[in-house]
Parts: sequence; structure tokens; C-alpha cells
Amino acid sequence: MPLHEFFCSKCATEFEELIFKEDDPVSCPDCGSSNVEKLISACKFKTGGPIVAGSPSASASPTRSSSACAGCSGGNCSSC
Repeated sequence: MPLHEFFCSKCATEFEELIFKEDDPVSCPDCGSSNVEKLISACKFKTGGPIVAGSPSASASPTRSSSACAGCSGGNCSSC
């Protein structure tokens, strides 16, 4: 899904929005302002295969911690 992260300059809220076209208008869900900027977010790719110890992907895989995702409470959102 084309989920993008945004920052509202008016109320300093960070939020995610589904965007299907680049020219779709985006407004802040808290204050309604359209003065928002798109943030650069990390992508997560799943390979479907196991990670073998000692392989490059094993050392590059992120570890999950409670502070890894500030955007949700359970660590189950699409940005985690």
C-alpha cells in the first residue's frame, strides 16, 4: 500500500496517510491544515526466506525494541 508519513507544520503532528496519486491533497487529521510536508521513511522488505547466521542479511536485520516504532503502540503497524 502507498502509505506515506507526513509532518504538520501548524500543530507539529506526525501522521500517516494512504496516497494513491502524488497530487492528492493531504491535510492534518488533528488540525485540518494543508501545510504538511512529506517525511522520508524507511521501507521494510520481507524476503520470505530464513535469515542464516553469518549472512549479510543476518547482520543487517534490525532488532525490535520498544522504542523502534513511535507511530503505534503495539509494534504491528505497517511502519514497524
